[in-house]
Amino acid sequence: LRMLQVKLIVTGDDFGYCPRRNQGIVDCFLAGAVSNVSLLVNGSAAADAAELARRYAIPIGLHANLSEGSPVCEVLKTNSSLLNQDGFFHGKMGFRTALSKGLLNMSEVKQELKAQVELFRKLTGHLPPHMDGHQHVHVLPEVRHVFAEVLEEYGIKYTRVPIEPGLHNCDWIPPSLMDFYLGVEEDSFNTVDVFTRHGIRWPDIYIGLSTMGKNMSVGNIWSAIDTAIAEFTSKAPSPALPPPQSRTVTIELMVHPGYPSVPPAGGCGEGPDDFSQSWERLHELQTLIKPELQSHYKTRNVQLCSFKDL
Repeated sequence: LRMLQVKLIVTGDDFGYCPRRNQGIVDCFLAGAVSNVSLLVNGSAAADAAELARRYAIPIGLHANLSEGSPVCEVLKTNSSLLNQDGFFHGKMGFRTALSKGLLNMSEVKQELKAQVELFRKLTGHLPPHMDGHQHVHVLPEVRHVFAEVLEEYGIKYTRVPIEPGLHNCDWIPPSLMDFYLGVEEDSFNTVDVFTRHGIRWPDIYIGLSTMGKNMSVGNIWSAIDTAIAEFTSKAPSPALPPPQSRTVTIELMVHPGYPSVPPAGGCGEGPDDFSQSWERLHELQTLIKPELQSHYKTRNVQLCSFKDL
């Protein structure tokens, strides 16, 4: 059994959120700790982020946002089902509540997603090679269909499906957060067929919920990767594919490094949130650039790459 070749995409989410987030993500990229970024086009520092990606040749995709801050589509900024009474998106949980009550107009969701793709193209000069959802909105019921249509229309091949192997055994995740994660997982399972039908692809393995913020450590990242690979290689391969151990396995690790936001700078129109101002972002940054993590990649035959390299 030859050693499995692992391609690891380490994606820094929320690029464009604030100048300090951008700087942290760039520092991680230059240290070889992040290999890909996901841009919030409605982030207060989105133009700065696109400029940094160009300057340092950082592979960049779109972090579609329907839950935090303001829409980028002019028509939807004043009167739309996507807005709360304060004129901002409904929020991480508020969006889910409005959706479950049938209050969101899916044609407006589609309009906003397309406007974000167009703004991404304007900022970067190209279409996003991958597109996922801020706070995992892209796998929600109804939204998943519209999201898949937009990707297919633009020929965007890759997305993220947040089903994390071993998540259920992570006893350090508080119950309230675990409930949210299990909801995301269930929505993701129900999205697989939709994305498949539209010809959209995603890496073999997703990791990132169990390693967020203060829970991130070198050991924690490694056990998540090992657990995932063990589970992946133990699955019976489909006859059309070579056995898993003789091919390349692709993994996306979602991370949120950065220097903590200092209000009023940052956010997507409403200022930065608590997580963004916390030391947890810095903790992720410091963990990701640790030399022992990098040397671990080398000994395990793990090659960092971006979605364009798949």
